[in-house]
Amino acid sequence: MEKTNHVNSCDSRVHAYKNGKTMEQCKVEARENTRVLSKELLENGEVSWTRVLDTAGHDELVYKLTLKYLRQQAYDIGNNKIPRVKPNTGL
Repeated sequence: MEKTNHVNSCDSRVHAYKNGKTMEQCKVEARENTRVLSKELLENGEVSWTRVLDTAGHDELVYKLTLKYLRQQAYDIGNNKIPRVKPNTGL
């Protein structure tokens, strides 16, 4: 029996995701997070990676997918020295 620390986590290493979530459910959750964060970005101009992680419920897969979808929407997702997301002004 596997012991989990996070109640609603997705594990990208196996087909049976934690708590019965499928990869598609993780993608749907990440897309919803992207929609929510896009609104915050319009209002505030930027959001921290910590905020993205909180929105993802500290689920690594959902967090990474959320950042991926934000990047696909042309947001600057920063880097390890600048851990924030903001609208890309270099386009």
